[in-house]
Amino acid sequence: MKRLSVKEYARKHKLSIYNVIKMTRTGALESETVEENGKEVVYILVDDAKEEAVESEIILQNPPKSLKEENALLKAEIHRLKKELQECRKKQR
Repeated sequence: MKRLSVKEYARKHKLSIYNVIKMTRTGALESETVEENGKEVVYILVDDAKEEAVESEIILQNPPKSLKEENALLKAEIHRLKKELQECRKKQR
């Protein structure tokens, strides 16, 4: 079993540090608390067999979309921002 800090684990799995801490408190991740230099540091215990199970539990915040859908969303956002910019310019005059 390997020990990873919360930050390293979050970076490895592309999660926020908050979500990793939340997973350790709910018991989804095995962890241990070690006192180093007067501070309590949480380490995640990584086991290859359990790692696959945890990866299946991870829910992505923004699931990947098709390029056409993403392009349409970005165009709508650009259009909305252009309208706001025009309104701001009218108010300045």
